[in-house]
Amino acid sequence: MDLLDFFPQANTDLLKRLLAEKSAWINQEKKGFLRYRTLMQTVHHLRAASCDFSGDVVRIGTAADVSPGDQQLVREVLRGFMPWRKGPFSIFGIDIDAEWRSERKWNRILPELPELAGKIVADIGCNNGYYMFRMVQHRPALVLGFEPYVQHYYTFNTLNAFAGQRQLQVELLGIEHLNLFPESFDVIFCLGILYHRPSPVEALRDLYAALKPGGCLIVESQAIPGNEPIALFPLSTYAKVPGTWFVPTATCLHNWLTRTGFRDVQLFDDHAMSSEEQRRTAWMDFESYEDFIDKDNPAFTIEGYPAPRRVFFKAAKE
Repeated sequence: MDLLDFFPQANTDLLKRLLAEKSAWINQEKKGFLRYRTLMQTVHHLRAASCDFSGDVVRIGTAADVSPGDQQLVREVLRGFMPWRKGPFSIFGIDIDAEWRSERKWNRILPELPELAGKIVADIGCNNGYYMFRMVQHRPALVLGFEPYVQHYYTFNTLNAFAGQRQLQVELLGIEHLNLFPESFDVIFCLGILYHRPSPVEALRDLYAALKPGGCLIVESQAIPGNEPIALFPLSTYAKVPGTWFVPTATCLHNWLTRTGFRDVQLFDDHAMSSEEQRRTAWMDFESYEDFIDKDNPAFTIEGYPAPRRVFFKAAKE
C-alpha cells in the first residue's frame, strides 16, 4: 500500500506536496546530504537473511550473511553514521553499543504497551528506528516514524534496507506536522520530545488531535523532582542541552495531559537518570550524562538546576 492509503483522514493534497518538497530538499547535492546518502548507497544492495527484534539487541542479519569484505564495508558505513544515540544493535554481526541503553526504556514501556497488532502507529522523533524495530514483533499494520534530521533518516533507511521491514517507514517530518494527520493513529509514541518544544501544551493538543477516538498515547519526558505542578524554564541550556524549554514535574505533565483532553492519564514510571543508562561509548564518543551533571553534587546539573528524572505516562483519547 502507498503511505497515503493508510490515512484517509489526512489532508492528502497538502501532505503530498510536503513530502515532495522534503524529497527534493534531501536530494540536493549538498555536502552533508551527500555524505549520508553515499553511505546508504554503498551498502544498499546487502540483505539480511534473518532478523530478531524480540530481545534487547535489535539483530539484523549475521556475519554469515555477508562476505568478510562486505562486513568490513558495513562497519565503515555504520561508523560513518556516528554518533549512535539509540541502541543496542547487532548488524551482520557488528555490535553497536549506543549512547542510550534504549532497551531499558522499552522494557519499562512493555508492561503498559497497548495493542499494536493491525494498528497504525506513529513514533515521533524516531531517531534511528530502534523502537520501531522493537514494535515489529507486535505486528502493527504500519509504524510511521517522524524524524526531521538527515543523519537519523539515512541511518534508519540503511538499517531497514538490510532488514526489509515494509511496515516500517520514516519521513522527514516533525511533531509540528501532526496537524496533517487528523484522527489518523491508533497509538502514538512521543519519547523524549516534549521538553524540546517551546509550547508543550500545543504539542500535546496536536498529539491528541492526531489520535483516532479510543487511541492511546505513550509519552516520556525529562522531568524535575517534586510534587508541585510546576515546570523549570532554563535560561539557555539544561544539562548542557540547548533547545530545552519546559522541564515539568510529573504532576505538571499530568495536568498538561488532562487539560489537553486526555483521559485515564497514568504515570507508570518515574526514575532518576544516570550514567549507567546514558554514557559515552565507542560508537558515541562525545560528552554524555556524566559531563552534564555537577561532579561535586550529582543532584544538580552543571548549570545548577535540579538533575533530571524520566517520567512515563499512558493516556487515552475518548
